[in-house]
Formats: sequence, C-alpha cells, structure tokens
Amino acid sequence: MTAPFVKLDGLGKIYGRIAALDDVSLTIREGEFLTFLGPSGSGKSTTLMALAGFIDLNRGRVLLEGRDITGLPPEKRDFGVVFQGYALFPHMTVAQNVAYPLKIRRVAGAEADTRVREVLERVGLAAMADRPVARLSGGQQQRVALARALIFRPKMLLLDEPLSALDRRLRQEMQQELARLHRDFGTTFLFVTHDQEEALALSDRIVVFNQGRVEQIGTPQEVYDRPANRFVANFLGDMNLIPVRAEAREGDVTICLSGTRRLRVREEVAPGAQGWLALRPERMGLSETQPGGNALPATVTTITYQGTHLILQLEAEDGLALDARLAVTDPLAARLAAGMAVWCHWPEESGHVMTE
Repeated sequence: MTAPFVKLDGLGKIYGRIAALDDVSLTIREGEFLTFLGPSGSGKSTTLMALAGFIDLNRGRVLLEGRDITGLPPEKRDFGVVFQGYALFPHMTVAQNVAYPLKIRRVAGAEADTRVREVLERVGLAAMADRPVARLSGGQQQRVALARALIFRPKMLLLDEPLSALDRRLRQEMQQELARLHRDFGTTFLFVTHDQEEALALSDRIVVFNQGRVEQIGTPQEVYDRPANRFVANFLGDMNLIPVRAEAREGDVTICLSGTRRLRVREEVAPGAQGWLALRPERMGLSETQPGGNALPATVTTITYQGTHLILQLEAEDGLALDARLAVTDPLAARLAAGMAVWCHWPEESGHVMTE
C-alpha cells in the first residue's frame, strides 16, 4: 500500500497550560489544494508551523511520503512558505528576491536566470524584474512572495493567511491568481485562513479546526451542506438549527418530529436519535399558503435588504428563530412585511440531521 503524501499523526503542542494542538491527525494528498480553516487560536497556523518545522512538538509525528521528518529542520523539508507579511528583502530587486532560494541551494548562472525569468512570467511580473520590491503594490509583493516560494520547485507550498492584509477587491483577485498557479504548477498547496468564503472558493478539501482539534475534513460542499456538528454548521455561514427526534425510516428517507410537525430528511438517522435538523437560509423557500412536504408556519419579524436578496428573520412555533434568504426577484419579495404570516418550506435533500 502506497504511503500518504503527508501524514500528521497525533500532533500535540502545549504552551504553558494551553493545548495549542490536541491530537491532530490528518493526511494530505499530493497535488491537492487543502485549506486549514478556523477562528483565531484554533490551531490551524500552529499545525502549519509544525509541518514546516518551525516549532517543536510535544508529541506526534510528521511523515512525508512515509519518511519521518519530525526532527528535520525547515530547510531540509523542501517546502515553500508564504507568510502574511511576505518577508521580502526590501533592499533587493524583484529578481533578486525570487532568486534567493536558488542562491542558498547553489543554483546559479544561466539555469538560475532561466528559472527566475520563467517564474516571473508565470506570476505576471516579468516586466518588473529589476524594480525594487519597496516600490511594488501589495498585490505585486504577494506575487513576488509566491514566485520566490515556488522557484525551487518545492514538494508543497504552505500559505499562512497570505491574503488577510489585502483589501476585498485585491483579495478576490489574488484568490483567482492562487487557483491559477495551483493549476499551472500542480504543486500541493496548504492554505491557512479564517475566511470561510476563501476556503469554499479555493479548496479541494477543507480541514475545520477548533480549540486545537480537527472538527471535520471534507470537500467544500460536504462541510457546508453536511456539517459534522454545531460548531462547523455555524462557522461555515448562517445555519438554521431545528430541534428534532428521528421517528422512523421510509426507504431512504428519515421521518423526524419537530414538536408535532413531521419533517422528512433524505439521509439515514437511527430512530430515537435526537439532534438538530440543519438547514441553510438560502435552501429555504417562503410561501403564503401551506405547501406539501417539509413546511413550518412562521411570522416575519425583520427584513434586511442586501441588493440582490432579502435576509429575513422569522419566528416559528415555540419561539424557534429561523433565517431565510430570498431573491428580490421572487414574486413574494415585494409583498413581504414585518408581522406577515408565511410558510417556510424546503426539499427533503436540503436538510441534514446532526446528533452532536
């Protein structure tokens, strides 16, 4: 059996009385774009630093292609790293900054010149090779940092919140640039962020961190639509959580009770299990009359205009608070008002039952 490209096995790191990492285990696939996502202090950057070799672990192992590299210094791991602050040399030109990893690896002459020229062309900075980095914009400096990290053809590129200092427009441009570079180079990218939209847009898979532990690993669609628990559900965007108890199975559908209402979900839940039916606001429709299928009566409490859509807060039975997202082009949108009675409804496949 082939060993995983990278395996993190039971990583533990303690600072004083704080467990920064608590039994972190996961694998990284060669060539994928993997994102570590979580709030500040969740362990995502600490895990990256441990993988890079910048911190010593209290326990656990880091394996690269089956080889234990836990004790190797950073320069022996063959990983490129891009930090939030870029860490460029201000007294050097763009080309000199990019060439630096080749210099310390004793790659010089025509080969070094060729590789610098090629990588600058790929990041769109060939015309700025002789410009001092201090005269570049934030986005251009970001491209220099990426070129420098990729020029020595690392086994993996580690990116620790590299876009967080950029404004929204430039951040969106750099997201597209990162996706393009990942396709062009084929290098494994490990990206750390607290931004849910970045993670969903860029990743092949997402690792959700919380309090030094891994909460869930999955594709963007899996962690968004099928969260493992309430933390993941709420961290990945707005989520309605409806208390339910699984009652019975009908083929591939589970019948759940919410109060006296029977709700259907297209997944397997053990009869008797209690938890929450998780439902994203954009998956919920509204109508003035009771539809068939899953539906709850509710009263509109507030309406917030967001340009292309409305954000509605509703109160259902037993004081249950619900959120809905309705396109302004929906025929009902123009008639909605606070205090109006409506029915919230959704397809069986849109709900997900969590028992944690």
